[in-house]
Amino acid sequence: MSDPIGLLSGKRIVLGVTGGIAAYKAAELTRLLGKAGATVDVVMTEAATHFVSAVTFQALSGRNVWSSLWDADQRGMAHIDLTRGEGGADAVLVAPATADFLARLVHGMANDLLTTLCLARDCPLLVAPAMNRQMWEQPATKRNIAQLESDGVAILGPAEGEQACGEVGEGRMLEAQEIFDALVAFLQPKPLAGKKVLLTAGPTFEALDPVRGLTNASSGKMGFALARACAEAGAEVTVVAGPVSEKSQPWRYARRIDVVSALEMRDAVLASLPGQDVFIAVAAVADYRPVRAFEHKIKKGEETLKLELVANPDILAQVAARPDAPFCVGFAAESRNLAEYAEAKRKAKKLPLVVGNLVQDGLGGDTNQVTLFDDTGAHPLPAADKLNVARGIVSHIARLMKCPQ
Repeated sequence: MSDPIGLLSGKRIVLGVTGGIAAYKAAELTRLLGKAGATVDVVMTEAATHFVSAVTFQALSGRNVWSSLWDADQRGMAHIDLTRGEGGADAVLVAPATADFLARLVHGMANDLLTTLCLARDCPLLVAPAMNRQMWEQPATKRNIAQLESDGVAILGPAEGEQACGEVGEGRMLEAQEIFDALVAFLQPKPLAGKKVLLTAGPTFEALDPVRGLTNASSGKMGFALARACAEAGAEVTVVAGPVSEKSQPWRYARRIDVVSALEMRDAVLASLPGQDVFIAVAAVADYRPVRAFEHKIKKGEETLKLELVANPDILAQVAARPDAPFCVGFAAESRNLAEYAEAKRKAKKLPLVVGNLVQDGLGGDTNQVTLFDDTGAHPLPAADKLNVARGIVSHIARLMKCPQ
């Protein structure tokens, strides 16, 4: 989750609210959109006003709330002006979107302000379904969702869990933060559209015995953030992830392959490499592994324990040296002399780009500060949460690859 401040500066969003108990979440969504710098015009159906008042949305958005085709405006054409006026809306987002609204949308009905403006819009449309699990599972609803997707409407969710009626299943609306994050991702530029990206994330674990091993403090957060940023940019993403604690990390935007050791990571990368356009080696791979792992737990005995270690393969070097190598990006996490070590790594492995950072600036945390090293020199990025740092890295990769911006 990224800090929303400024993420949607200059964007104009029309937020549609239909009549369901999840309408209360739309109030928090309005707050998040406003905090991110977006101008938010809220359009409510008549049924929505029975769940949350228009005054709530007016206070949160700082703008008039619309609910009727007959609301007074200068020209009497709110269904057009709301999406095309003031430079035009960047998106129409309907949350919650009830089963009834989705059905009317499919058939191009225009019997209230919200359906009419959706039909007259000149911008993308996103909907966040919200309904009882049985309604969601009905063939009619499934047909409607399939048709909307075919028509180019983005479907956000639904989630699975306990519902207001007391039943448990799929159909509840995503949380406001999840919808916000999905909208931000949707609005990102797509310079990597049509590209395939393979990346590694997290640490590796080299077993010493059944309970101990050699590893490091990498959380995988930077790799996960880059996976998401690449997917936001339109790429098809595969992540080879070492052992990380964030098992609940959502992977709607990437294919994930879990591994443990450096050898397993190397094998998974090479197996996934054909057809990839970009390889980003984010993982903190252990440089060494034991020559042999003890079959049973090592018991405390002598004050000194001698271990024989052997070097692990350099996954990035192996990939970069291939005649069919994709665009390769390396990471250099250093405790000192960042520019010297990062540039030496880039030249030694003949990489077009190395992302360097000091371990105290990023390892294991939620923020990072990196410098990008390429043929033209060093390019520092401002300190930020890891997702926004990742977006900056992806933008730089796209420029180096001469992708349309």
